Amino acid sequence: MTLTSNDRRMLATGIVAVVAFLIALTLPFAGAANDTARGKELFEKRCSGCHSPDRDMEGPHLGGVYGRRSGAIPAFPYSQALKKAEITWNADTLDRWLTDPEQLVPNTDMAFRVEKADERAEIIRYLQELP
Repeated sequence: MTLTSNDRRMLATGIVAVVAFLIALTLPFAGAANDTARGKELFEKRCSGCHSPDRDMEGPHLGGVYGRRSGAIPAFPYSQALKKAEITWNADTLDRWLTDPEQLVPNTDMAFRVEKADERAEIIRYLQELP
């Protein structure tokens, strides 16, 4: 079978379109990897004085925090306020918590805040990926 120049042009256009589509599909994932790396860096800078992904410190370990209920680690001595808060940690509640813990849960023990919204978002993306 012989392709005409019009057939070759249509085939080339189709191939270019498919390649462009596939590249466009991968761009969000490349950005997510960078966001997670930035979130890890911010977590280490802002949070690791009291928290670790895998062990309790002054604050509870945060591995698996996304989707967990507040005050749910039995061995950790949470404030009574946080134990009773019955919050499920997700993007919204973590953002509100990192913005102002006292406003979300009055009489909690955590006083630290992350002032910048973009930094909170990066940290939350990182926490969401922790096992």
